[in-house]
Amino acid sequence: MGVVVSFEDRKDVASIDPLLRLTASDMESVNQMILRMAGSDVKLIPEISKHLINSGGKRLRPMLTLAAARMCGYAGEGHVKLAASVEFMHTATLLHDDVVDESDMRRGKPAARMLWGNQASVLVGDFLLGQAFRTMVDVGSLPALGVLSDAAAVIAEGEVMQLAAAKNMATTEDEYLAVIKAKTAALFSAAAEVGPIIAGLGAEDRAAFRSYGLNLGFAFQLVDDALDYGGSSAKLGKNVGDDFREGKLTLPVLLAYRRGSDEDRAFWKRCVEGGKIGDGDLEVAIDLIRKTGALTTTIERAHHYGAIARDALAPLKDSAYKAALLEAVEFCIQRLN
Repeated sequence: MGVVVSFEDRKDVASIDPLLRLTASDMESVNQMILRMAGSDVKLIPEISKHLINSGGKRLRPMLTLAAARMCGYAGEGHVKLAASVEFMHTATLLHDDVVDESDMRRGKPAARMLWGNQASVLVGDFLLGQAFRTMVDVGSLPALGVLSDAAAVIAEGEVMQLAAAKNMATTEDEYLAVIKAKTAALFSAAAEVGPIIAGLGAEDRAAFRSYGLNLGFAFQLVDDALDYGGSSAKLGKNVGDDFREGKLTLPVLLAYRRGSDEDRAFWKRCVEGGKIGDGDLEVAIDLIRKTGALTTTIERAHHYGAIARDALAPLKDSAYKAALLEAVEFCIQRLN
């Protein structure tokens, strides 16, 4: 029997507000820099860039860079450039993801590819990556440049890994977690690690922030997976069930497939591998995911990685920034509430 995790009537509701307040001034500088970086004489580039940049999102990744740097005592301006670079890397991957996944919506709006086409989306994504690395170089920190460039390569590998595993119900949980590590957690990890790097701290502090970001990234993505079957469109920024309709393999689906009956597995094969989804199939999928405990297990996995993230920062000196980063972990996990 699965463990029942209740998300109702939580009194200890976490908030990202402390992180937002602490990084507000720096984020204003980041946002101004992002607009400058998106500029180009080629009209289509700022049009597509601003379509996604202005479409919402809390910009958690650049806030991690800012908060980590400040927590480590950094007093310069390089963290702003690195944070803007991190956001551009993320934006570029979103443009590329939507093309690869053939997504129609992004954050509640038509995906860029639906308005300007796949070719333009890919090329503008490449432009944003170029601008990100140009800005990183301006900071003058080779170690920070190394961490972020390594992350860019890993993210690309994750895209290929996901493509190879697409619609393959034989994919294991370990294989799926490897995709998450590359596609999502790697950028969270790099975003946090560059903070202590530019603050001039050593290997121990770098490892703490690297682990914090990595495990926060795991938790963040697993909650996203769960939200597609147990959340709301307002929290997702897209329609509930979009992952299912696009035939995406996520942890709730993999667990429901493995735990289900022969009839259940035939359903998943038809819908995911065969792409034959009819009226009412989303409701069936949600029922199977809940019946097999796959949704509860996915959230339990997210809590596991969240605990590792919190423990990574535990030995470091207490501060308002540390408290905000720890609360951000809980906020990411509690998005399903």
